[in-house]
Amino acid sequence: MASIFGHAVVGFTLAKVIDKHHAKWLIIFAVFSTILPDFDVIGFKLGIPYAHPMGHRGFSHSILFSIIWGLILMFTIGRKNKLIWFCVIFLSTLSHGVLDAMTSGGKGVGFFIPFNNSRFFFPFRGIQVSPIGVKNFFSEWGLKVLFSEFKYIFIPSSFVLAVRFLSCWAKDTFYSKN
Repeated sequence: MASIFGHAVVGFTLAKVIDKHHAKWLIIFAVFSTILPDFDVIGFKLGIPYAHPMGHRGFSHSILFSIIWGLILMFTIGRKNKLIWFCVIFLSTLSHGVLDAMTSGGKGVGFFIPFNNSRFFFPFRGIQVSPIGVKNFFSEWGLKVLFSEFKYIFIPSSFVLAVRFLSCWAKDTFYSKN
């Protein structure tokens, strides 16, 4: 898996880019939604094997889970623009599996569970897989993870946010005077 930091950056970026009003609660729930799929690690303590559909990188990393979670938040918390809420939450949740499918370790991501229990990786796997647990993260391995995420997540996300900021600034500066 990518680290909690890498996942959170993607959720923040998606919320800022999609929601022009930058609703504080939407940003918070987008960041939370990028982290939510990894709550499946509780399954290890419950004896659920990694490769099981409910195991790590299983159903909670699937497209269906992202849709269900997006709909739940859209109908329960979504304020004015429910479609914006759904899009941000769905994409934020789905981004977790997408990033995990680009990591250097694990057994793949179950994007199509429960319809197909196969696990998948993308051809690009440059993001270093993060160790599970806080204690293991603060190590040389954790530094390698952060470096790969800086290169493949933080820099691209910063570029997207900069383009979004500049396009909004240009629109406000040049088109609001007419």
